[in-house]
Amino acid sequence: MPRRTSVSLEVVERGAGTPVLALHGWSPDHRLMLGCLEPVFAGRPGYRRLYPDLPGMGVSPAPAEIASSDDVLDTVQDVVDDLLADTPFLLVGESYGGYLARALARSRPEQVLGLALVCPIGTAVDRADRRVPRRQVLRPDPDLLAATDDDTAARFADVAVVQSPETLRRFREDILPGLDAADGAALERIARRWRLAEDPEGGAPFTRPTLILTGRQDHSTGYLDQFALLPHYPRATFAVLDVAGHNLQIEQPALFDALVGEWLDRVAAEG
Repeated sequence: MPRRTSVSLEVVERGAGTPVLALHGWSPDHRLMLGCLEPVFAGRPGYRRLYPDLPGMGVSPAPAEIASSDDVLDTVQDVVDDLLADTPFLLVGESYGGYLARALARSRPEQVLGLALVCPIGTAVDRADRRVPRRQVLRPDPDLLAATDDDTAARFADVAVVQSPETLRRFREDILPGLDAADGAALERIARRWRLAEDPEGGAPFTRPTLILTGRQDHSTGYLDQFALLPHYPRATFAVLDVAGHNLQIEQPALFDALVGEWLDRVAAEG
């Protein structure tokens, strides 16, 4: 059973209705998820969106007791207990947040109505073990990088498969503020015990509507190790999007919106 922590996560809330809990990845904050999901929900009333900052990210604290991914997961469990109690909810996780989301779905299989994973960590949790493609830039824009301050340009270019004014804008608004706000010492401490004690796929299969989105050019988490998750998620749509890296949601926004919308339709059809 998860333990109760002393940490209270900052949670940004939008809308009312069926809850949707969205967990961002490692180092950014809630703005990553808010930036990609709010356009999806703009035309879909009836959903209460919850965007927490994970410990040590955004404005959520990470005191010394938060020293592992299991501790981080416990703080998310606390959010569910405090804000949702036994209410069924939808669950979305990106990258490291996808790893946590799978563990949360394992622990609350009757409460999680559907699971969506965006560029999640796959079966290979440790970076050195992942099967990832080489770094590629398919749509470069050297003039754009030259017109951008050196620090932002370097961090953007490190992950961008599509270098365009729009992807740079989204990077600046959705991702960069969280990177700047992260508590580096806390993240270093948590990373020493990165792997969860229990395998998220170690229990019974998750049999509710699932979506797994990966980028063909994602050199951070890749796409091959996620394919191996499919037996555990028999109701999963699995997509590998070309011209998309680890920031798939800003490089293929139309496909992202369409596939997340279709997942929401499948969850709603379950009644």
